[in-house]
Amino acid sequence: MIEIADVGVRFGGVHALSGVGLTVAEGETCGVIGPNGAGKTTLFDVITGLRRPTTGTVRLDGRDVTAAGAVQRARLGVRRTFQRPQVFGRLTVLDNVLAAVEWHGGGGGLAADLLGLRARRRLADRRREHARAVLERCGIADLADHYAADLPIGRRRMVELARALADEPRVLLLDEPTSGLDGEQAARFGEVVAGLEATVLLVEHDVGFVMAACERVVVLDLGKVIADGPPARVREDPAVRTAYLGASA
Repeated sequence: MIEIADVGVRFGGVHALSGVGLTVAEGETCGVIGPNGAGKTTLFDVITGLRRPTTGTVRLDGRDVTAAGAVQRARLGVRRTFQRPQVFGRLTVLDNVLAAVEWHGGGGGLAADLLGLRARRRLADRRREHARAVLERCGIADLADHYAADLPIGRRRMVELARALADEPRVLLLDEPTSGLDGEQAARFGEVVAGLEATVLLVEHDVGFVMAACERVVVLDLGKVIADGPPARVREDPAVRTAYLGASA
């Protein structure tokens, strides 16, 4: 589902990524770990189209999207969360989730909006029902009518997850998904991820969460892949222990 070949990103004389190659199969959950500055978020920016690589190619489901922007990739089913939750603060939690599906339109154009046609009302009702079901799945159904700006960071992160799931993504990228979550919220997050059919790529500093949630782990250091494999094997890799895990391994 995701194919990255020889991707490099330079910021002036700094190589944020260098010769990165990565393939993630359809339906696979893959974790990306590494020390601060390893290039993890830059890699996500390249996959989602927020940053064009200096070198290399990006393919989604066999399609070369290296030159495609973020909107085009989103239309292909790519969704993402961010290190710092990006929610619409002046919208309610429910409306944040609905925003993810409204791009499909409702049929009938402006006339249908003004006249309140029955078909348009039925579609709006179905979307609201679906959005509430997603909120329930993420454990925040009770917050549906709260404004996102009023929520603590952990709850905002769950809102962002719900919004990402609302349009049934084919590829989901999660950047530091458990940051700001308490133990119960992190467990719920893990349960939601485990139940997804989408291809999932997640960046996370909580090594325990990664090892439990992912079938495979990729380790970046100084913009290069230094390990790639099952969690148990990666944990014991000498290069990984030196670069990142250290005594915690």
